Amino acid sequence: MDLGLKDKVVLITGGSRGIGLETAVTFALEGAKVAICARDEEQLAAAAEHIRDSSGFQALTITADVTQSEECLTAVRDTVQHFGRLDILVNNAGTAAAKPFELIEDEQWASDLDLKLFGAIRFSRAAIPHIRKSGGGAIINVTTSWAKTPPASSMPSSVSRAAGQAMTKAMSHDLASDQIRVNTVCIGMIRSAQLEERWKREEPGLSWEQYARDPRHKIPLGRIGDTDEAAKVIVFLASDAASYVTGTSINIDGGSAPSL
Repeated sequence: MDLGLKDKVVLITGGSRGIGLETAVTFALEGAKVAICARDEEQLAAAAEHIRDSSGFQALTITADVTQSEECLTAVRDTVQHFGRLDILVNNAGTAAAKPFELIEDEQWASDLDLKLFGAIRFSRAAIPHIRKSGGGAIINVTTSWAKTPPASSMPSSVSRAAGQAMTKAMSHDLASDQIRVNTVCIGMIRSAQLEERWKREEPGLSWEQYARDPRHKIPLGRIGDTDEAAKVIVFLASDAASYVTGTSINIDGGSAPSL
């Protein structure tokens, strides 16, 4: 199937590792032109090398902090100046933060919302005029299945991500007339640097394969997902193959979420 992504321009926040990096590779393999941004220059350089080795494509790397409005504007402007347009934005920046409610101070609430919700707001606000100028496109907000049915001790991330899901739905209505589709993917247990750290801390005697298939994770499909499994769904939602899909959320969690 031709996904219609050849020569489309994609900007991915949090693109230097994990799901963001694998998404960049997957877009590049489909013929898209990719820009990735993150805070760490060394990680960005390593990511660009990985993208080039995996796809033959030289990605544009941009050092940017999603909590800084001017840096978000600059990242979008640099992408458009380099490639001449912008068609797709993937708001992927963010880390997991989970504690019981009573242990979270105001500063932690503010920091999490600033990173995960306002980061997506800042980049979307900067990108929308350029996507509109391109004749339409897509915005994908990466959230979590916790946002739909938050378990105990899942804050502040579950709350920040729930706000991101509400924003996705509202944006999809606002931008539909411009042919800009807005969707969210709800990530469950997908292999990441944070998850690998947890594995080495909790079960250093197990191989990754053993840890990934540990029944204690209670994943119906029986294993932790790989980053490429999330990336493929993100790329599909951004593609012409999903041209009639907007304002929706898709769980990528092996069936573990108790909600649709």
